Formats: sequence, structure tokens, C-alpha cells
Amino acid sequence: MDRLKISTAQFENRSGDKGYNLSVIERLSERASQQGANVIAFHECSVTGLTFTRDYSKQQMLDLAEFIPDGPSISRLKEIAGKYNIAILTGLFEKDENDNIFKIQVCVDKNGLVAKFRKLHPFMNPHTTPGDSYCVFELYGWKCGILICYDNNVLENVRATALLGANIIFMPHVTTCTPSSRPGAGFVDSKLWENRESDPTSLRIEFEGLKGRGWLMKWLPARAYDNGIYVVFSNPVGYEDDQLKAGHSMVIDPFGDILAECRSFYDEIATTVITPEKVQQSGGFRYINARRPELYREIIGKDHQSEQISAWLTSNKE
Repeated sequence: MDRLKISTAQFENRSGDKGYNLSVIERLSERASQQGANVIAFHECSVTGLTFTRDYSKQQMLDLAEFIPDGPSISRLKEIAGKYNIAILTGLFEKDENDNIFKIQVCVDKNGLVAKFRKLHPFMNPHTTPGDSYCVFELYGWKCGILICYDNNVLENVRATALLGANIIFMPHVTTCTPSSRPGAGFVDSKLWENRESDPTSLRIEFEGLKGRGWLMKWLPARAYDNGIYVVFSNPVGYEDDQLKAGHSMVIDPFGDILAECRSFYDEIATTVITPEKVQQSGGFRYINARRPELYREIIGKDHQSEQISAWLTSNKE
């Protein structure tokens, strides 16, 4: 593995407007390329939007979804990747020949589709189907994995992807600023967003507190530290349908330290260089090698009644 330059992005997408969203993806990909980045990562369903689909019918979801890799969005992403010589990770909805619908994240470069991951724990719309496998692929000599939003809250998914060899896990989200039983959670008042230029402080307090960044800091660096991996977190900023999101897209190293982060209220990228040395120097690398799976193989693999991802999660998206 060689040094790799990675950008992570935040932007305010438009619900259902693939043309506009792809134009922003192109603009930010160009900016990342100008900074020397080899890869740029965008948030969950950044091509299509996400929250607006919560009440969509099956037919509406099928109309929104695309066949992969033959759909128009992959073709457009391939053009963008080729034009700026950069690999792009972004999200949309996939359909198959049996009318199953998946929430996916893809990696596309100038040659086309490099990888596709289907979200393991989808919700928001009842017509989406869970994925049934992990995704590890090679990119510029690095082993990479993808887990989408809630997948990362189930910590076994992160460990499993690391055990499959991933040194980088891309974690696209649409999260922060939603109600939960967790103390400090909740929506952010839309008036604060509308007044962000005249009163940035009040909005920053909300976005950086327990509704936003403060919550991320409770667990996101731990995923990187415990598993000895680089985490590339991507999240929208501003309105995602009718909900405000706090952004804070960031790259975290295997020590749990933030290397680069988006901190504005606007479309933005954060770019940094990652190095292979940190992986083997990290505590997480040693912890994985020190495991004694004979002690807990039967415990971790024990059958159980999996909680249904239901309407509760739709309004408590953490």
C-alpha cells in the first residue's frame, strides 16, 4: 500500500433531482482532483436523496431506482471519474429484475463500476430489501469496505469488514439532528438554518452539540480505533428533505484521530493523506491479532430474534 489522498464531501442535495445532485458531485469531484485526491466519498443516497422516499409506494421506488451497472447514474459517474481522474463513492437506489429495491453505495472510476454494497439494515421506506453480504474491494492498492449509516451502529459489521481485510471503511450516512431516546438528541429549529449567516453561533452550537458532532464523537472514532482502520465518514449538510443535517464529514485515522473535517454550513470537501504505516502501528491492529475467538465464537454467532427495523427507527435514526 502507498500513501493515498482522500476527500470526503458534504453537500445539501435536492430530493429526487439526480441531475442537480450529480452536478454537485461533479463540482466537488473536480475540486478534490485539483487538490490531488485519488478518491472522493459522498453521503448515503447522495445521487437521489433519501428522506423524501419514506412514504413512496413500491412503484415510485421502482421509478426512482436504477439497474446497476447499466443505469444512467453509473454512466454519468464514470464520465465524471474519467474527466477528473478520481474514484467516486456515492449512493442511490438499485432495482433488480425481480423488482427488489436496495439502498446502495457504489465506487466508480474511469473504467466503470469498481464495487457495489447493499445496505444491510435499511429502513426509511418499507419496500427496500436488506443486503446479505459484506463488501471488500481493492482501490489503489488498499483494501476498502463500505457500510451504510445504521450498518455502522451495529459494531459487528465494522469488525467483520475489518476481519475481511479492509484497511479503509467508507461510512456514508444521512444522520444527526433527529429524535432519539438518547439524552440531547432532537431536531434542529429551521429558523437557525435560515439565519445561519446573521447568527452562525446559534446554529453551530446545535450542530456541534449532542444533536450533531457531539454524538458522533461518542462512537465514530472508536470504530476506527478498535479496528485499526481508517474511517471515511460522509454526511449531508443542510436540508435533507424536511430535516436538517449537520454535515461534519471527516476522515479518522486508526488511532481515532481526526485528520480532516468539514466544519462549514456549505457544500465542502475535506482532504487528507492516509499512510499504511499507521494501520500496523495502531492498537486496533494489535487487538485483532490478539483475539481468542475460541472463547466467544459460539456467543457471537448465537441465533437470536433480530429486531425489526421498523417505524420506530424511521423517526429515531441513529
